[in-house]
Amino acid sequence: MKVKVIPVLEDNYMYLVIEEITREAVAVDVAVPKRLLEIVGREGVSLTAVLTTHHHWDHARGNPELARLRPGLAVLGADERIFSLTRRLAHGEELRFGAIHVRCLLTPGHTSGHMSYFLWEDDCPDPPALFSGDALSVAGCGSCLEGSAQQMYQSLAELGTLPPETKVFCGHEHTLSNLEFAQKVEPCNDHVRAKLSWAKKRDEDDVPTVPSTLGEERLYNPFLRVAEEPVRKFTGKAVPADVLEALYKERARFEQAGEPRQPQARALLALQWGLLSAAPQE
Repeated sequence: MKVKVIPVLEDNYMYLVIEEITREAVAVDVAVPKRLLEIVGREGVSLTAVLTTHHHWDHARGNPELARLRPGLAVLGADERIFSLTRRLAHGEELRFGAIHVRCLLTPGHTSGHMSYFLWEDDCPDPPALFSGDALSVAGCGSCLEGSAQQMYQSLAELGTLPPETKVFCGHEHTLSNLEFAQKVEPCNDHVRAKLSWAKKRDEDDVPTVPSTLGEERLYNPFLRVAEEPVRKFTGKAVPADVLEALYKERARFEQAGEPRQPQARALLALQWGLLSAAPQE
């Protein structure tokens, strides 16, 4: 399984997942279909399906044009508001694309129909991958727009049960601002400090900060650390859902008080990442 990370729009990511034996490919969150099809053609793969995490414009806007250009393409997701949806998925449903297994995990909170996708191959040394859309990001998570803090907590808790080596491919490049907030929450957390230093260097080099791993996220992402004493102390809350709700409010204040950050410049061509590689490949 190979994952190509494709920066699009202001700070979004879409992805192309390639089964390297059958050369079958699945796209995740198609925002710019022509860019995607250029890469599909260059890779010489057969695009068979689109997995959409949620209905928001910047994650699903490319579906209608892609469906027009590729008649019969399956457009899958959990929300009927998704553009050009051909089949609605259910929580826990499993799909198969060549050797790649996909488990569909309903993760409401950001939207009521948000679906995350957990992908793996049997008997493969590469770690599994999670395409988390706006449910979970590097050092942060999406705003809770259509659900309660309790729902979002349950969604994050479910993702947190996946194997720690799971690679996290999220929907946006928000890593720097997320880590700056994480440092405010836990100023003595060495993992936050080290990750922030690393992310600043990535930003200077105009290189994506995805993927992270779930194991790493548990060390520095405050939204996955709501049971930890420093995070509870920062919020003044004890119940995990209450801690999460307080973190949302504090992050909103933090963002309002901060200087607007210029989005990281985007490369014109997709950056290709193997699940185990630490640098783009040609």
